[in-house]
Amino acid sequence: MNDEQKIKYKRTNTRPVKVGDVIIGGDSPITVQSMAKVPTTDVSAVLDQCERVFRAGGDIFRVSIPDSDSADALKEIVKHSPIPIVADIHFDYRLALESLKSGAHKLRINPGNIGFSERVKIIAKEAKSRNVPIRIGVNSGSIPKDILEKYGKPDARALLESAEREIIILQEIGFEDIIVSLKSTVPQITRAANVMFAQKYDYPLHLGITESGFGYQGIVSSSTGLAIILDSGIGNTIRVSLTESPETEIRIGREILRSMGLRRYGIRLISCPICARCKVQLKYIAERIWNNIKDMDEDITVAVMGCEVNGPGEARFADIGVACGDKVGLIFKNGEPIKKVKDSEIIAALLDEINELIDTPR
Repeated sequence: MNDEQKIKYKRTNTRPVKVGDVIIGGDSPITVQSMAKVPTTDVSAVLDQCERVFRAGGDIFRVSIPDSDSADALKEIVKHSPIPIVADIHFDYRLALESLKSGAHKLRINPGNIGFSERVKIIAKEAKSRNVPIRIGVNSGSIPKDILEKYGKPDARALLESAEREIIILQEIGFEDIIVSLKSTVPQITRAANVMFAQKYDYPLHLGITESGFGYQGIVSSSTGLAIILDSGIGNTIRVSLTESPETEIRIGREILRSMGLRRYGIRLISCPICARCKVQLKYIAERIWNNIKDMDEDITVAVMGCEVNGPGEARFADIGVACGDKVGLIFKNGEPIKKVKDSEIIAALLDEINELIDTPR
C-alpha cells in the first residue's frame, strides 16, 4: 500500500476492533458487509448466500437469530463460513448468550428492544470472556420510548442518546470492544448523528441508510447517504441495506468505496452514455465485457467507448479499451491505438487483450 492509499484509507481516529480475523477501525481499510435473507435454520441456503458474498468481495456476513433453533444453526454456519459471522439479536438477551456459545464472531444488539441494563451487562460479560465485540445498532424505527418522547421524533439527537445509553452500560463493566451504528432512512439525519458521535467517541462506526428500498431508489439513497458521511472522514465499515440479494449489496458497497477513492477493488469498467454518433450496440458490448471481467481482482480500468469523440482521448487514463466506429473498433492501451477489428470481433478482441494485460507482469 503506497502513501496515497494510506491517506485515503485513514478515517477519524478510532480504536481497532477485531471481528474474527477482520479488523474494523484503526488504520484498517473500510470493510463491506451484508446479511442473510433466508431463515437462519436453513443452513445450506445461508452458507450459499455467504459464499456468494465472499466471492463478491464481502468482508463480514450477518444472520438474524430470532429463536433458539437459529442460535443452534449458527454453529454450522460459523464452522463453514469463509468470513466472520455476526449474530443479529433483538428482544431476547438469552439468544445473544446462545449465539456466543455457537461461536458468533460479533453480536449486534438494539438498544430499543434488548431490555434492561442488567441483561445487557450479562451479554457483555459473556462476550468479553470470549473476546467477541458488540455492535450497538441504533435504528430510527426502534429508539427507546422515553428518548423518543424526549425529542418528539427520531432525529439525530435521539439516535445519539440511544447509543450513549448503551455505551455507558458496557463501560460500567469495562467492556470496550464496541462498534456503533446510527441509522435512519433519512440520509441527512444519519449523517448528523454520525458526525456528532465521531466528535465525542473513538469507537468504530458501522454506516448504513436503513431500509433504503430496492432498485434505483434504494441504490441512490444508500449511495448519497453513505457518500456524505464517508466524505467527512467518518465510517469504518458499511452495509448497503437493499431489498436485493446480499451479493448485490456487496457490489454496490464496493463501488461506493471505489468511486470515492477509499478502496481499490478489481477491474473498473467505464463506458460512454451513447449518442447519435454511436454506430454499434454499445450497451450489449459493455454488458458482455462486464459479465466476463466483473469477478476479476486485477486493479485495471477498461473503457468501452461509442465513437472517436469518446475514444482514447477521453479515456486516456484507462489501461485498455475500445473506441467504436462504423462497423469497426479501435483497441487502445494507455490511450494509444494498437489495432483495429471488425465490430463483430470487438468483444473477443478486447477480452483477449484484457487477459493478456492481466497475465503480463507490470
